[in-house]
Amino acid sequence: EVQLVESGGGSVQAGSSLTLSCTASGFTFADRAMAWLRQAPGERREGVSCISSSDGDGDTYYKDSVKGRFTISRDNAKNTVYLQMNSLKPEDTAVYYCAAALRGFLCRTLPYYHGMDYWGEGTPVTVSS
Repeated sequence: EVQLVESGGGSVQAGSSLTLSCTASGFTFADRAMAWLRQAPGERREGVSCISSSDGDGDTYYKDSVKGRFTISRDNAKNTVYLQMNSLKPEDTAVYYCAAALRGFLCRTLPYYHGMDYWGEGTPVTVSS
């Protein structure tokens, strides 16, 4: 059974930091690009960040509004992907989803095509002012 289990969400004040974690099982983690997407109330789901697979181009993607504040990383030995979120803003409030990409997915295409194969259930992040 494929599982993506997120943790680390919560309610924080603007300017605070959170680290999201996503632990995967049931597929070969290192073969897949991994992404974080989010959905705010009443809004469409949007791509936040993506990190390449082991045989990918080694690139990462960040939505413009989170560049310089968020950092994506992965530990293939632990089948875990992380999203370090600093300087959080109220507009970052959303449910954050971890997802494993289709084979061959390029992170730079995330703004145009999500291309995800497996999804986690999401973890909520609330940032108050």
